[in-house]
Amino acid sequence: MADIKSLEIPKWGLSMEEGTIAQWLIQEGERFKKGQEVCEIETTKIVNVLEAPFDGTLQKIVAQVGDTLAVGKPIALCSDEALSAEDIATFLQDSNPSAIAAHDEPVINAQAQLTEPVAAATQQATPETVQQPLKTQANNAIVIPAALQGYDEHYAGLTTPHAKRLAALHHINLSQVQGSGRAGRISVADLSQAVQVAGGQWSEPRATQVADTLKKSKADDSAVLATPLARRLAKKWGINLHDCRASGSRGRVCKEDVEARRALEQGTTSCISTVSAVATPTRQVMSGMRKAIATRLQRAKQDAPHFRLSCDLNMQALEQLRLEINQSTPEVKLSINDLLLKATAAALMRVPEVNVQYDATKQEIVAFQDADIAIAVALDEGLITPIIKAANQKSLAQISNEVRDLATRAKTGQLKSEEFQGGSFSISNLGMLGVSRFDAIINPPQVAILALGAVESRPLVQGEQLVAARLMTATLSCDHRVVDGALGAKFLQQLKRFVEQPALILL
Repeated sequence: MADIKSLEIPKWGLSMEEGTIAQWLIQEGERFKKGQEVCEIETTKIVNVLEAPFDGTLQKIVAQVGDTLAVGKPIALCSDEALSAEDIATFLQDSNPSAIAAHDEPVINAQAQLTEPVAAATQQATPETVQQPLKTQANNAIVIPAALQGYDEHYAGLTTPHAKRLAALHHINLSQVQGSGRAGRISVADLSQAVQVAGGQWSEPRATQVADTLKKSKADDSAVLATPLARRLAKKWGINLHDCRASGSRGRVCKEDVEARRALEQGTTSCISTVSAVATPTRQVMSGMRKAIATRLQRAKQDAPHFRLSCDLNMQALEQLRLEINQSTPEVKLSINDLLLKATAAALMRVPEVNVQYDATKQEIVAFQDADIAIAVALDEGLITPIIKAANQKSLAQISNEVRDLATRAKTGQLKSEEFQGGSFSISNLGMLGVSRFDAIINPPQVAILALGAVESRPLVQGEQLVAARLMTATLSCDHRVVDGALGAKFLQQLKRFVEQPALILL
């Protein structure tokens, strides 16, 4: 039998148990080098790129786009020689006897597929051929008005790769373009619309595109780049992925694109369809991220004996400091959250007993020298907590820039595992959504989390006077196995001191 090696689902992080194939970056029959990116794998939190651990030739893709496999399971077979169906079946049987039944159908067809010329297979399904229409259109005449000129890499974070390339090529100022994708993500269609609204010329005939969207494609969409969730929804609603725009990360069709296509189709057929008298509920499979959140937080609630402490923080001095810094230093744009994060880091240094993790297996307390603070960022699929490491050692400007960068990459699925796993403490801020106060569940193995509400004008007694004050309610959730009431109160006392005397955090 030929010398066969397998590519497998890697283990990125201690909590990773499975991964979903999001996109293959090379095709069957292609030669690759060690370290080359071969596929994208979606975990419970992010989409990571798998780099080849060796040189080889991809002979057989075992796991297709959308397939979810456990860590260590083979996703592709590699060999310098062509593999027969018998070779593939034998290798899969030897590596995982229980997996052979699941792969019977692909194995039967493997020999016929591998005997075809590699060039023909590559021509059918490579990403280059999928993107070819976009490249052809982009080469047509494009005229950018002066008002839209001035490309700046700083504004390219929430932009699809193809739109970013076009913006750089034609020197388009992305800060003047309104994105229509998730979290304001800018697509090629958004560039086209902005240019035409400003009086310029774009090569893509939008009127024709709108008319074309009313037609349903019947072509095979298995090679269209799409997220697993988008592919499941398209199959459920009978939508061909060729009919959807691709505004997701790395030029993929995302959930919002499929939903937009469905809304369009429903809008064009509503005049001839009858509305059901009784609306029926829909069911949707939970995403991997949502499943992970449910499992972890349920376990945290069961295992960690929570108790909560609250206090009101007078924000007047902190708001004044923010205003002065932002007015005097135009290149720095601090938020209240940036200042609160710095104040929290200072309080953790004064009360280091809260700046710890609890190892329940060994029943040990793991103390941190620096304040590695995780900040909760809301995504469409759930929640992720990127970490500002050593926040106590960083300036306010550094914290502001890092928070903005991490939040942007979190929303586009570009965080590395070490950027959101771990941390010594967490902050969850719902004040910008108008929430006055709330309780948060601890993110294990951390032992505390700070929930911050909105800054509001409330009555406050100062001496004999009743005045209007700018107050925020802070609620600390603690794990009573490690943090008792007096210790939690001591932390809030220090936090209140740094917030109400913010000059201290600048020392």
